[in-house]
Amino acid sequence: MGVDPARRRARAAIHAGGSRVSELWSLDRGARVERDGTRFSVWAPKAKRVDVVLEGEGARSVALEGNEGGVFEGFVPRVRAGADYRFRLDGGEPRPDPVSRWQPGGVHGASRVVDPRAFRWSDAGWKGPAIADYVIYELHVGTFTPEGTFDAAIARLGALKALGITAIEIMPVAEFPGARNWGYDGVSLYAPHSAYGGPEGLRRLVDAAHGAGLAVVLDVVYNHVGPEGNYLPLYGPYFTETYKTPWGPAVNYDGADSPEVRRFVIENALYWVTEYHVDALRLDAIHGIYDFGAKHVLQELVERVHAQGEASGRNVVVIAESDLNDPKVVRPPDVGGWGFDAQWSDDFHHAVHALLTEEDKGYYADFGGVEPLASAIAERFHYAGRYSRHRKRHHGASPRDVSGDHFVIATQNHDQVGNRAAGERLSALVDFPRQKLAAALLLLSPYVPLLFMGEEYGETNPFQYFVSHGDEKLVAAVREGRKKEFEAFGWGDDVPDPQSEETFRRSKLDWPSREKSPHRELLALYRDLLALRKREPALRPGAGKPAVAFDAARGWLAVGLGASRQEEGTASTAVPDAWPLAPGSLVALYNLTDREQPIPIPNGGPVTALLSTTDTAYQPPGAASAQRRHDAAGDVVILPPYAAAVFRRERR
Repeated sequence: MGVDPARRRARAAIHAGGSRVSELWSLDRGARVERDGTRFSVWAPKAKRVDVVLEGEGARSVALEGNEGGVFEGFVPRVRAGADYRFRLDGGEPRPDPVSRWQPGGVHGASRVVDPRAFRWSDAGWKGPAIADYVIYELHVGTFTPEGTFDAAIARLGALKALGITAIEIMPVAEFPGARNWGYDGVSLYAPHSAYGGPEGLRRLVDAAHGAGLAVVLDVVYNHVGPEGNYLPLYGPYFTETYKTPWGPAVNYDGADSPEVRRFVIENALYWVTEYHVDALRLDAIHGIYDFGAKHVLQELVERVHAQGEASGRNVVVIAESDLNDPKVVRPPDVGGWGFDAQWSDDFHHAVHALLTEEDKGYYADFGGVEPLASAIAERFHYAGRYSRHRKRHHGASPRDVSGDHFVIATQNHDQVGNRAAGERLSALVDFPRQKLAAALLLLSPYVPLLFMGEEYGETNPFQYFVSHGDEKLVAAVREGRKKEFEAFGWGDDVPDPQSEETFRRSKLDWPSREKSPHRELLALYRDLLALRKREPALRPGAGKPAVAFDAARGWLAVGLGASRQEEGTASTAVPDAWPLAPGSLVALYNLTDREQPIPIPNGGPVTALLSTTDTAYQPPGAASAQRRHDAAGDVVILPPYAAAVFRRERR
C-alpha cells in the first residue's frame, strides 16, 4: 500500500524547534500576532462589511477587506497580545470572534489576542505513548480539586502517576457560559475556559503532565454547540436543519458552504494538537456527526491530525465515542474505515453494571447475567449484529478483525455516573467486594482501560449534572429535560437542580478519604492491578484476543489472556480441553455470584497465583474474609462470593 500523500507531506515538514508548531499547518483564522501588529481573519459570508472593533487603550474600529469566499481579513499595526477585540458585522452589535483564543470575560465578552509562541515549553523530548500503553484517567477540571483550576490539577499529577495512570483525559474545556458546566455546552471552541485558567493555565497543565510522564487526552465536541453564547449563526451557515441531534442544531458538514465549516472543526482539532501539545483527542458522540459527502469529515479530521502528529515527531491519537458499535470507526481508510485509533465500547460497561447492580431498565434491559459480559470481553461488542430489545432493532457489526488496542472500556465514566438521576457512583450502588470485582474485570481485560476520577478509591460523593446558564428560560428547559431523560430508567422525579451551585459542590472529589478505610484498600488494589498490567505482556492491549469460557447458571467466568490455541475472540459455555494456555499466558477467574463458587482452571496446572481481590492487602481491618483455595488435584479454584483471581501459566 502506498504512503498517503498527506502523511508524505507531514514527514517532509520541518519541526519548528521548542514551539513544535509544524510548517504543515498553523492557524490563519482569528487574531494572528505578527512582528508589527496583528492580522485578523474571519469567515462571514452573510456580511457585506466587517470591522474589527478594538477595545481598551487604543480603541478604534478598522474595516477588514472581504473576498469572494466570504473571508474578511486585515492587518492592524501596533496591536499586541493582550488586546481585546470583537467583530462588527454590517454595523450591528460587536460580537466575539468565532476563532477566539481566549474569552476572559465569558462567552458574551470581548475576545483577547493571544500569541501562542510566548509560552516556553519544557517538553521538547516528549513523544507520547502508543494507544496500547494508555491507561486513561478521565477528570473534570472544576470538580477534580477544591480550587477547580488547571493549576490546581497539576498538584495531583504525582498521585495519578503513582497509581499507574499513563494518560489524563480532560473533559471539554472550550469556553462555556458561567463557571459551572460539564463542558458540553461550549461555544468558543478555540478558547480554554477562563475560570479554569485560560490558555496559559492549560498549557502549564499539559507541560507539567508531560514532565510527569503522562499523556493528555482532550475531550472535544463537534456534534453540536451550546445554546447560550452561540454567535456562529450570525457569521455563517454553521448549522443545518437537514439533520437533528438531541443537543441542538446539527453542524453543517455536507450542505452549502460546508467547506469552511469543516475547516473550522478540523483546524480546531489541529489547534489543540499543535498549540497545546495535546497527545490525543476524544471526539464526543460521533454518531451525532452527519456527513453524506464522498469523504466523511471524521476520516478527513483523523488523517489531518495524524499527519500533524507525524510532522511534529509525536504519537498523536484520535479516540471516538460512538454509539454505533460499528468497527468502521477504527478500521483503516484503505478498507473503508475512518481510521480512528480507538473507540469507546459501552457494551462492556453496560454488561458489568447490569450484572453487579441488577438494574434492568433503559439500555440495561439489553444486558444482565454472565453471557453479555463474556461476549463483550471476547468479541469487543456484545451487540455485533444481534437484536436489541431496547432499540427494537438489530444493532452493531462484528469487530473480530480489529485488535484489542482499538477499544476503550470502563466500568464508570462521566456519562454513566453523571447521567443517572442522582449521579451515584458505583460505590453507592454495590458493596465493597463488587467494587473490587469491577476493578479486576476492567484492569485484567485485554483492552484500553479508562478510570473515572475518584473511582480508584471508591469516591462516595456523586458526580451530578450542573450548569450555570444566564437565561432563566434555558435553565427551566434544562431542568425539565433532565427529568424526561430519566423516565425510561424509572429513577423518579427527584433530580438535583442543575443550576444550583450546591449540585456542583457536591460533585467535587473528597481527596482526604483516600487515606481512610476501605478507600485505601481499594486504592491499593487498583495500584497493584495496574502494576501487574504493566508487568505482564499478556495484559497489553493488542497482544492477542482473549479466550473466554463461562457458566451462566453457576455464575463464573474464565478469561485466557495471551497466546492460546483455542479459537480466539469467542465465548464458550465450557472450558474446552483444547484450551491449554502457553507459558507466560494468564488466566483470570471471576465468581460473579453471592455464593462460593468452584471454577476450573483451563486444562489444569501448573499455575502461579499473581493476585486475588480477597488478598489481605485489599481487606479493611477486621473484615471477615474468605480466601480462595484449590481442590485436591489443583485443577479447580474455589472463589468466595464476588471475587476474582489471576494466575500465570508456567511450564510443566
